[in-house]
Amino acid sequence: MTQKSLESLPIDIHYNKLTDWLVNRRHCTQQCPAILTLIRDKLTKAVEETRAELSGGEEVQQLLASPQLNYFQVKVLFDQLKATESGKRNLIGQYTSATMKNWAEIVKLYEKEGTYLWEAAQLIIRNVNYEIPAIKKQISKCQQTQKECQRKENEYASSATDLRRQYKASCKQLGIEGNKIKTELAELVKDLPSELRKFAESARTLEDAVQFYDDFTRFVLPSVDAGSENVCLLKHILSKGNTTTFEWRTGRVPSKVEEVQIKIDLSDEQDAATDSEAVDIDWGAADISEVIDFGDSSDFDLGNITVESGGVLAAEGEVSLETPDVDVIDWEIIDEVPASASGTGSTEADVASGKDALSLIDNPETRKLFVDDLMELQAFLRQRSNELAHESGESSHMSAAPSEIHLDLKTVTAMLTKVKDILDQMTSVRMEHLMLIRDSPRYVDRLRDSLRQKLVLADKMVLSEKEMAGTRLEAIEEEKELEPQLEILRKQTKIIKKQLEEEISKKYNERKVNIVGEINTL
Repeated sequence: MTQKSLESLPIDIHYNKLTDWLVNRRHCTQQCPAILTLIRDKLTKAVEETRAELSGGEEVQQLLASPQLNYFQVKVLFDQLKATESGKRNLIGQYTSATMKNWAEIVKLYEKEGTYLWEAAQLIIRNVNYEIPAIKKQISKCQQTQKECQRKENEYASSATDLRRQYKASCKQLGIEGNKIKTELAELVKDLPSELRKFAESARTLEDAVQFYDDFTRFVLPSVDAGSENVCLLKHILSKGNTTTFEWRTGRVPSKVEEVQIKIDLSDEQDAATDSEAVDIDWGAADISEVIDFGDSSDFDLGNITVESGGVLAAEGEVSLETPDVDVIDWEIIDEVPASASGTGSTEADVASGKDALSLIDNPETRKLFVDDLMELQAFLRQRSNELAHESGESSHMSAAPSEIHLDLKTVTAMLTKVKDILDQMTSVRMEHLMLIRDSPRYVDRLRDSLRQKLVLADKMVLSEKEMAGTRLEAIEEEKELEPQLEILRKQTKIIKKQLEEEISKKYNERKVNIVGEINTL
């Protein structure tokens, strides 16, 4: 290949090797960094002086507003200033303006030792390797922040909606609107005696089932009078109704019943739907003697508290409220039956007071016995219905049974359904809470607080949603500010690349020069 052919080939220089290439070919020297530092000091003073004089047109002012001028911009600025009053020369060709002298000196320093080529190469390397990637990374971070905030906003909004829905559902379970919880619960408790009477009336429909249970037991255990021991409390209610505990215990009708009044303090009542500021709820100290018992335990979700065994309540986030299953209750609101009440013949002994004044279903101790009787009867009927459903024919041991216990599957199933209906009503969420309130008016405050905690959490979710929205908007604004900066930096880098290629080309007889590498994929 001839020399002429070689000179026609383009010169390819990787952008990352620009400074080494320029130094190796002696277009620049190791003195360039020191000269460039001196230029920067002079540039700062020259820019301030030129701004003070306000000389030049709009293009000059735009150049002066640049954060950091490079050689090519300085050359344009210098040429623009030549056309102004500052560009006048004296008879010996020197500039009359001190400002122009400063700019002329700066241009001369740039061209000394090829410093302007060193500066251009350094700008390209810094922009491609550091400045542009940093801005891209920050923009990507802003976009990621926006996505994350949007996701959290949706989660918080969904959680707030779900918590309010749970609050409404819990209130619906209790049979209240949820506007003024304590007042509405107090109204429900007032109707509790009539509700309990309904249970006693419903229990009368179980007379056939109880008789069937007794007949079957006597047939299976003929040697003893087994039927007399079955569901004793339920039989008492069937024969005499929902009597006082005194009558059940002594067998005598009391001459006087001293009813216990339920007093619920409504002085601190608030509108729960609009006032949920009480984030920190004081549950008070739990007394080990303050335990609740209204029958078999059942699980139901009604707030962010857990009633542990022994009556201790503690906030633990989204958990269920479990009714305790213990054998003692002492809320210190009713008096024990005096010892003399067990005596006979005296008028004072026939006065029902304290627990004895409560009806059988109202008294937590006898209510548990009533529920136990129902569950015993249910277990018998369920077992008998299963036997009837799987019997292919009359079994040998039932062939000698009397006709009254030869009931068909449909009849037994109907009996079982009646028992189950009464049990479901007795152990419903609403009824169990009303019983707890009846046993301890202080429970109203705890129930109210557990319900309102859902609204408190919902408000927190709304606040968090707003915070995330604010963070997302900040990220959007930051991205809007960074994108123009990135575009300017890209444009500036491409311009400097082209200018440097032209300058190097001049030194090689206009031979084509290409700066290659990642700079071409900005």
